[in-house]
Amino acid sequence: MSYDSVKWPARGLLGAVSPQARQELLALGVESRFEAGDVLLREGGADRHVLLLLSGFAKVTARVENGEESLLAVRVGGDTVGEMAALDGAPRSATVTACGLVIARIWKPAEVHSLLARRPDVHLTLTGIIAQRLRWANRRRLDFRGYPAKVRLARLLVELATSYGHPVEGGFVLGCRLTQPELAALTGAAETTIHKGLRELRQEGLLETGYGSTVIRDLPRLRKLADLAPEGPAGPEV
Repeated sequence: MSYDSVKWPARGLLGAVSPQARQELLALGVESRFEAGDVLLREGGADRHVLLLLSGFAKVTARVENGEESLLAVRVGGDTVGEMAALDGAPRSATVTACGLVIARIWKPAEVHSLLARRPDVHLTLTGIIAQRLRWANRRRLDFRGYPAKVRLARLLVELATSYGHPVEGGFVLGCRLTQPELAALTGAAETTIHKGLRELRQEGLLETGYGSTVIRDLPRLRKLADLAPEGPAGPEV
């Protein structure tokens, strides 16, 4: 499959590098296919390869102290997963699971190290993406303390729309599908609270949900509710 005409999200590696570097990244490693529920990377694993997602989306989860699974983030086409273990040699810090069909290129550790050595521009871009993810995680912790659940939900929806969504007539379609329990995990709220918040957003004409899709109908108003600036990105990628 040719990816020449794909518009990659700006916050993923493929969207952030130059066209020349992008072609090199798309030729690196081997392409692999993952079905829904397949584990791409497993928490605690000692493997060191990196995956470059080309299509579909995946969830990043980890076990908390009480043994329950917590959703940390989502990754979509254009993103990398597994780069931390490749860079520092530590065990995998999270599990990455395919949500629907995912196509990815698998980079061996030696390929990653060689790439970063000969392409300092890619190295710098990847380092910046990792820093963005860490800043986003820190902001999430502040959001949990500083905003009520409905505002946290609005902030997450704006971020998903501006990072991974695409415009349609009358709104923005989110670029990934998340269940109410998953939205609850990402916002640090109870599932019942998220259910109530989504219902209120629909009643207020800000959101429209259907089977497998979510459409933001009034992004400016949703930004205002989320206490975000009227324009510009909502924050680092999920």
